[in-house]
Parts: sequence; structure tokens; C-alpha cells
Amino acid sequence: MIRKLINKVNEYWEDGLRNLFGRLTPDRRVILIVIMLMIFSGLSIFMTFSSIYNLGKDRGEKMKVDHIERLQFELKKMRHKTDSLKQLNNF
Repeated sequence: MIRKLINKVNEYWEDGLRNLFGRLTPDRRVILIVIMLMIFSGLSIFMTFSSIYNLGKDRGEKMKVDHIERLQFELKKMRHKTDSLKQLNNF
């Protein structure tokens, strides 16, 4: 069911792109591909450098450090003594 829907959407987009770019001459197609390549590569480089630049900035939440709490062995021992699954409880 979902596979058929994905195939229909894929065919729709493919037909639309073929109709849109099929009318272009081969030279214009190459120019369009080069322009799109430059735009997408520029955006990729911009996003990479902006994320590296903003990596240490204080724009987001600061990381909160919680310390590990001590284990409470005494409570664990008490639970073990008064366990309801045991046949005999030693009080």
C-alpha cells in the first residue's frame, strides 16, 4: 500500500521534471545543473562553517551536570530482610 503510494509520487515528480526540463536545450540543461550545483554546495559550506562557528556559543541551554548519588545499602538490606517472597521473614 505505502510502496504503491511512494511509486505514484515518484512517477508524478519524474514526469513533472521531465516536462519542465525536457524543453530545455542541452546547453541550458548543463548551465542549470552547474548553477544548482554551485547553490547547493554554497549552502552546504555555509551550514558547515556556521555550525562549527556556533558550536561553543551560549545560545542554547548550558549542560547541567548532576552528581552521582550514593547507594543506600542499608535500605537495600532492609528490603532484603522483609521481602514478601521469602517464606520466613526475620524481624
